[in-house]
Amino acid sequence: MDLEEVKSVARNARLELTEEELREFAKDLEDVLSYFSVLDKAPDIGKHDFNPVPVANVLRDDEVCRDVDAGLLRDSMDTYQDMVRGPKLT
Repeated sequence: MDLEEVKSVARNARLELTEEELREFAKDLEDVLSYFSVLDKAPDIGKHDFNPVPVANVLRDDEVCRDVDAGLLRDSMDTYQDMVRGPKLT
């Protein structure tokens, strides 16, 4: 990056930099930008997506099943006229 761009960035960030700091940051920013140039060499697969792993609906349909017999459960509970009794509300 040239010094004018670094001065502009520093001004926008409200930084007061000396000439030496400006030269140092110009070099550092140029190095950072060159690191990103590696991405230009990455292969283009032609499909761009935000998520690298495809997301699909993984929910299944509900299936009714009974693991325990309801009559067996009612036999072990306090019932009245075949209805389960709960605690009284106070």
